[in-house]
Amino acid sequence: MAKWEIQLDADALNKVLSGAFPLSNGGDRIREVTPGRIRIVQPFHRAMLRPGNLISGPTLMNLADMAAYALVMAHVGVELMAVTSSLTMHFLRGAQPGDIVAEGELLSLGRRMAVSDVRIWTESPERLAAQATVTYARAPAA
Repeated sequence: MAKWEIQLDADALNKVLSGAFPLSNGGDRIREVTPGRIRIVQPFHRAMLRPGNLISGPTLMNLADMAAYALVMAHVGVELMAVTSSLTMHFLRGAQPGDIVAEGELLSLGRRMAVSDVRIWTESPERLAAQATVTYARAPAA
């Protein structure tokens, strides 16, 4: 298993993301960063709900994408021009209303691509609502 080194901690990532995406209401969503891992909590808001009183798929996909983006930057430093090249989402069960937790794990980190696994839930980690595999294309070195 690779040994990952943290370049930006949770506080630094929250600051970078709030500055880069001022309309996202970023706040302090990133709660924990450890080598190869990240934990994000998205506070619940009724606007996240779809008909049927479940959290919408686009909300879960957005959180998976943000978790992967932040995970890459946590390990390489500020790299705002990294872009999603692939996001495969598996919806496992309806996400009940409540704060959404996403835990990401870095699977591969290269000079050009980074791949992560993101697991999402609202009730408990034993009751996953979704799982995503996210690939980011890293910005070429200047």
